[in-house]
Amino acid sequence: MNILFSDTFKKSLKKFSSIKKAVKKKVDMIIEEPIALGEPLKGNFRGYYSCSVRRNFIIIYLYCKVCRKKGDDEIVICSDCNKCPDDTIKFVDIGPHDNPYGIK
Repeated sequence: MNILFSDTFKKSLKKFSSIKKAVKKKVDMIIEEPIALGEPLKGNFRGYYSCSVRRNFIIIYLYCKVCRKKGDDEIVICSDCNKCPDDTIKFVDIGPHDNPYGIK
């Protein structure tokens, strides 16, 4: 499995360091079963998945295999898409439920 963390994710993790252990545990769980744990997002966020860490705190990520299979790569348009193998998980952002949805 190829795992990538965006700069935004890393910056947010520093900001929310009080729940760093919970985030790490959830990231490990997502790596084991990216589809089973995540909820696919819709509309402008099609292709992304969200997974709650705590009640109102979520992780936003992409799973390249599913993104490509569904054709969502035409919408998401990652700059490094062609360089990433299908088994790549990209952790995009973390934060309170409403904040990470500023992703473009």
